Amino acid sequence: MSGTMIELGADARGYLAIPEQGAGPALIVIGEWWGMVPHIRDVVERFAAAGFVALAVDHYRGVATTEPDEAQKLMMGLRIADVAADIAAAADYLVERPEAQQVGIRVTGFCMGGGLALLAPTVSDHIVKAAAFYPAMPWPDYAPDWSRYAGKAAIVHKAESDESWAGPAIASYASAIAEHGGSIEVFAYQGSEHAFFNDDRPEVYHPGHARLAWDRTLDFFRP
Repeated sequence: MSGTMIELGADARGYLAIPEQGAGPALIVIGEWWGMVPHIRDVVERFAAAGFVALAVDHYRGVATTEPDEAQKLMMGLRIADVAADIAAAADYLVERPEAQQVGIRVTGFCMGGGLALLAPTVSDHIVKAAAFYPAMPWPDYAPDWSRYAGKAAIVHKAESDESWAGPAIASYASAIAEHGGSIEVFAYQGSEHAFFNDDRPEVYHPGHARLAWDRTLDFFRP
């Protein structure tokens, strides 16, 4: 199942895939710090094959890389307000798609995108569920309004290798979400490395953990 690049307005673009049955819940995918690489397009297509109207936003505006130094510069160059506007625009776009079932928009993301997935329900009333894979939150201006999680839900797939640097932040955000009327569950994967879902990176990919996290995410996202 293949997707297509679409315009989201202004200079924002995204990669959209529609399920074969023609309709399904709407879903936003937020990639790792590499940009709109083939792995993220593949994830969009996998979600479409699972029955979702799936859309990944190109936050880097056409730039993608396989070099960690360049990826870090691209990530740190993002302004949270700009990314939030992209996410909100993607949600508005999906609400208007005739294929999208009106059951609330879901968001998932990986690494950098995991942190942004947790942000997403706070920037659009249309977004009701978030699934964050090994989230990273490196931006000084990352300060979500957790009160907007009331009645919404999130799950986190946490890599064991991230515990020392991301674990305290994840615990703090989980507490804030719960305190403001949202629900959240954090899953830990014993022996897992950061990016364990990325099958384009054999040095960290773990098929068993990836399958379990995928199945949990689909169960969480289905209406």
